[in-house]
Amino acid sequence: MTLEKDVRVEDIMTKAPVTLECDDVLDVADDIMTLSRIRHLPILEKGRVVGVLSQRDLFHSALVKVLGFRQSEQKDLMRTIRVSEVMSKPVITISPGAPVKEAARRMMEKKIGCLPVVEGENFVGVVTETDILRYVVEHR
Repeated sequence: MTLEKDVRVEDIMTKAPVTLECDDVLDVADDIMTLSRIRHLPILEKGRVVGVLSQRDLFHSALVKVLGFRQSEQKDLMRTIRVSEVMSKPVITISPGAPVKEAARRMMEKKIGCLPVVEGENFVGVVTETDILRYVVEHR
């Protein structure tokens, strides 16, 4: 296999990834990202993807660290901030049948590290830079 038209997003995407809801708070997101070693969390509202929370979003929302808050104070503050307040939106998505090359092009143009995969309005997975790189390394 090569990174040509025959390789589709659905062939390399992560199915059923970890997601959060809009009402979840940042400390939960931070814990999940740290423990699971992931950099992107699709954010759902009533089953529909409405945003993506990235490590970059968490970093930008963590101004409290710069202001000298102690670790416990940082966690307390992160419990008061909803994911919906800092997630990236509007969300840029891709369909499972799209060519991987198109996913890579979209990520490069938008300077983003993942694309939620949607079929109609249903969230079915996520494709990341790492998924694409893994495919290239394993199939080239």
